Amino acid sequence: MHLRDFQDLMERTYGERDRARGRERTFLWLVEEVGELAEALRHRPEELEKEFADVQAWLASLANVAGVDLERAMQKYAAGCPRCRRIPCACPPA
Repeated sequence: MHLRDFQDLMERTYGERDRARGRERTFLWLVEEVGELAEALRHRPEELEKEFADVQAWLASLANVAGVDLERAMQKYAAGCPRCRRIPCACPPA
């Protein structure tokens, strides 16, 4: 599934609920899912796919509420690193 198709699916499935919940509460759900992903990375590797999918779903939902097209936003990385424009990144480590 392409990113735009997935974002559209999340809009059709949850858009009305997400808008009613609002940006802040939708963001909090995303943060909770990131926490569950962190827990899976540490202790439940068998649940990683599920948790990555949940994070992606909530990110798409938040983008929909905020009016952001994720596919267009990802163009920031189309040429590689946004700072040095190289693949792989040649920036000094942070």
